[in-house]
Amino acid sequence: MSATKVAVLDYGSGNLHSATRAVARTGVQVEVTADPQVALAADGLVVPGVGAFAACMAGLKAVRGDRIIGQRLAGGRPVLGICVGMQILFDKGVEFGVETDGCGEWPGTVERLDAPVLPHMGWNTVDAPDNSVLFAGMDRDTRFYFVHSYAAQKWELPPSELMAPPALTWAEHGVRFLAAVENGPLSATQFHPEKSGDAGAELLRNWVGNL
Repeated sequence: MSATKVAVLDYGSGNLHSATRAVARTGVQVEVTADPQVALAADGLVVPGVGAFAACMAGLKAVRGDRIIGQRLAGGRPVLGICVGMQILFDKGVEFGVETDGCGEWPGTVERLDAPVLPHMGWNTVDAPDNSVLFAGMDRDTRFYFVHSYAAQKWELPPSELMAPPALTWAEHGVRFLAAVENGPLSATQFHPEKSGDAGAELLRNWVGNL
């Protein structure tokens, strides 16, 4: 039986090495790549992201990352977005009054959190549903590491008779926002699993275990 292979998409977003090391510790083969064929062929694709929404989208489009994500999902092939890599999956993001189109895999807008202190930086608990795969086996008081000022604060995808309802995980910082989404082959976290110690490692193992 061949080893599970995970590709980490390199589109100039930064944070590649820590994400790669964290995924590799789950025991899979990991390759950092901007090659569409490699990214499409892998058992799982990780889309990290740090910085501004617009800059990440520009980098993603430069390597045809938006098409890679769309093609993988059309074939039911798993994708995991992290931080801004989660945000760009939505229709659009608004930063400093500038609206930027995202990948459009989910409807909705990523907006600035209405919180007294930004960025939201540090450890926070999340409210995961019982049917979550990513958070399976974890205690309710488990904490994950966040660094962000923007997030999706609503879930706008209408129910479908063709797909199981998504597992939505929420967190709070000033307002309630989506901390993670599991929607068929597409999963994403607003926090950084690779910076979340044992909890993040367990989450990545859960994701890899279902590839």
